[in-house]
Amino acid sequence: MNRIACCCLPLVVASGFASAAAQDISSAYTKLDVRRDCAHRPGNAVEDYGDWRCKGYAGMPMWLGAGDQRMYVSFGSKAKDEPAAGETLAPFNDFYKGVVEWRLADGRPFATIMRWNVKRAADMENREVRGRALVVTRLPPGAVCHVGYVDALANPSANALAREIADKHARDFACGKDRPIVLGKITPGEDFFSTKP
Repeated sequence: MNRIACCCLPLVVASGFASAAAQDISSAYTKLDVRRDCAHRPGNAVEDYGDWRCKGYAGMPMWLGAGDQRMYVSFGSKAKDEPAAGETLAPFNDFYKGVVEWRLADGRPFATIMRWNVKRAADMENREVRGRALVVTRLPPGAVCHVGYVDALANPSANALAREIADKHARDFACGKDRPIVLGKITPGEDFFSTKP
């Protein structure tokens, strides 16, 4: 996987106790082409497309699985066993190729933001997938899971909203207990952010 940039506009997040606890928040970006950059294990059934193992920012392991026209993405040394490995979006979706934004606190990744392709209700009569959803995922240490979502087509400031979810909630998010956060507008008639197909 190619690391394409590391930026950038540091934001200071201060704790309520002391400025010594403040951290510099920034982003790094990596390109991902699953078919080119990752090792693939084929599936065993018609609707099981197998899984892929990739390397992300600073070598962090990534796992992607796909089946029934939906995708699952997880991270860390036990990525396949993390909650994120069982989380997807209700509509048909994928992330086979794109850019991963890694949110960093003092240079260490704590969340990712990925722009998934999502099939809208309006797309069901054709093969095009025109919806876009930003998925914010919590990274280790601790459990890995979806923290929140943003409808990227309905919100001109979608990236900023996704960063807000990551920066304010990812590190303290309790997987399996806390409900994922949805910020911004939702395309009328869509239910992108139900995690159960």
